[in-house]
Amino acid sequence: MSSIYLSNKKFSNTNYKEKSLEKGEYEQCTFQDCDFSETEFSGLIFSDCTFIQCNISLVKTRMTSFQDTVFKNCKMLGLHFEDCNEFGLSFQFEGCILDHSSFYKTIIRKTLFKNTKLQDADFTECDLSGSKFDECNLLNATFDHTNLEKTDLRTAHHFSINPEINKLKKARFSSAGLAGLLNKYDIIIE
Repeated sequence: MSSIYLSNKKFSNTNYKEKSLEKGEYEQCTFQDCDFSETEFSGLIFSDCTFIQCNISLVKTRMTSFQDTVFKNCKMLGLHFEDCNEFGLSFQFEGCILDHSSFYKTIIRKTLFKNTKLQDADFTECDLSGSKFDECNLLNATFDHTNLEKTDLRTAHHFSINPEINKLKKARFSSAGLAGLLNKYDIIIE
């Protein structure tokens, strides 16, 4: 099957559960109000693309390439970013729902997560150094041997991070967020 190359195209109001996105490379394309849920992104290349108000839940991402891709107000439940092509993997999320998604062992330095729900997300062994979690809900998110050096968590909430097993050098926290670093000790903070 041959693959296509599309640049500067806009795709809107399309249900890709009925008609799959063509295999190939998409550069500087915009996808708005599209439903990709439970479809295949495997092997696709998205470079400098923007997804706005799309449902991308449970999409298969084996060897998918996301390079400088922006997701705004997207529903993205249960994605496995560790299956993506790691070469040039970079994205940002604004107003998204990424609950139950996995970033296991990904290298996603300087990633912006803004006003995003990341409940039950898995950041085990992930390199998030220099990233920013701005007004993000990290309830039950897993941080286990995660590199959070220089990461900004000042406005993040509901996180629980064990400082003994994660790299936190120069990470930024608000005084209200310090309780999330002390959960391990089962102490009461009032």
